[in-house]
Amino acid sequence: MKKLLIILLSITLLVNCTDDLRDATDFTSIENPNLLEPLFLGQPNSSSVWLEGMDRQMSLFLNEILILAELGSDNYENTQTFYSQFLDNLEIRIDDPDIRDTQNDLARLREMADYGLEEVGPQDPLFNEDTEAEYNFFKGMSNLYAGMYFSRLPEEPGAVPLTAEENYASAISSFTTAIGLNNKPEYYLARARAYYYLGRKAEAVADAQMVIALDSDLLRFARFDETDTTAQPAVNIFENALYERAIFDDLQPLPTLDFLDPKYSFVSPEEDAPIYYLKAEEAYLILAEANLSDGNDLTAQQNMTDLLSLIDTREVRSIDDTIEGRTQRAPGSRPDSTHVVVNGRSDLVLYRGTTVVIEDDGSEKVVPVIIDIPSISGTSLTQTEIDGISNDDAALELLYRTRQEVFMAEGIRFADMGVKLVMDLNEILLNDNVAEGDPGTVAIIPPFINAVKNDLDGFTYDAEAGITTTTIDLNAILVANKNSDDVLPFN
Repeated sequence: MKKLLIILLSITLLVNCTDDLRDATDFTSIENPNLLEPLFLGQPNSSSVWLEGMDRQMSLFLNEILILAELGSDNYENTQTFYSQFLDNLEIRIDDPDIRDTQNDLARLREMADYGLEEVGPQDPLFNEDTEAEYNFFKGMSNLYAGMYFSRLPEEPGAVPLTAEENYASAISSFTTAIGLNNKPEYYLARARAYYYLGRKAEAVADAQMVIALDSDLLRFARFDETDTTAQPAVNIFENALYERAIFDDLQPLPTLDFLDPKYSFVSPEEDAPIYYLKAEEAYLILAEANLSDGNDLTAQQNMTDLLSLIDTREVRSIDDTIEGRTQRAPGSRPDSTHVVVNGRSDLVLYRGTTVVIEDDGSEKVVPVIIDIPSISGTSLTQTEIDGISNDDAALELLYRTRQEVFMAEGIRFADMGVKLVMDLNEILLNDNVAEGDPGTVAIIPPFINAVKNDLDGFTYDAEAGITTTTIDLNAILVANKNSDDVLPFN
């Protein structure tokens, strides 16, 4: 009855809308003759054009999920509400428009993959196995993300929602098909991630090893455009939040992660910063975690050493970040000095201000301090720490600290916390297989995360002493609960 009343209310509101609003939502009034289905299907290379659209859709989806996932984790604090109203304290609601848009963009990626496999590809005389493999890859990615971020999500419009485990299984099936068509390392890595979150260690390890054998510095990324939001691809919204909006101070990192921010920054007037959503670092981390769970600490040390060597080859960008205004809203509230010690550790905070230099004529000139920020992967991990790894919880904490740093601003931390979003209100209203209160309509927050959710971004800062202490150590909390089904899948 409640669902019926809401639907009737929605219809009433639409009926009473003005003509102007009806015109605004009449998308059939404008047609691009080049995109009409009869003129597109069956054309040579139409499958390649469709694939470009799927690549763009991946960019659009990442624009949505990264904001939610990073704010929902302990990586970033939302100091404005410009990007999300709720997720910073894990307030997960069915009526959150950001969750709605995330689910919609993920569904579009899946539907585009299905349409490509069922209609576009078979009718294109130049359709080939490489393109077919990519269609299956993107379909697999849609299921993989559904499993990572939702406890239940339908695989088809109006269908019975699949559990996260079922979505992972569907992802594995699609990646396996893609691998059969084209033996690309990113397909193995995507499948390894699905196996990883399912806790299927042997399969995850086998795929991770294959990734390294095929491409030990693999990178797969989503492209973004700096100037034209209607073009392929879209603008990187997360980069705006971290860098280009500058003095607005939208998102601020946990002090332990200060040296990694902003991961995305200005590239050129034409190209926006890419997002790397599959990279070889993940394979090394999967292997290290598997070896630690098996008691093979020496092999885990080698995995982490190889990881550190790879990170040392990744791009580091030199950035002028003086305009950011890190403490504009509450001067002195955030550490902004290289002298600050965080949780007893040095070199985690960068100075982002200006300095004075002496010119040749003896005059003084104020110049920005240029900071170096890893744009792909960065870490505070040292070889000394690696050499000290043994088969204990301290090693797991070090590994998860490293996972957090390596995957900073990539949405992985949220999944590692075991938190799951809810299905959107529209799904609840329009899908006969879903009712409010059903599994999937209520957020999944592990009790040990729920107990500290208001402290995820918390810290104290004594500016005079130069000491910062985070309120909690989430890596220690995750490891302390390693036997939970929600986290640390190999334990």
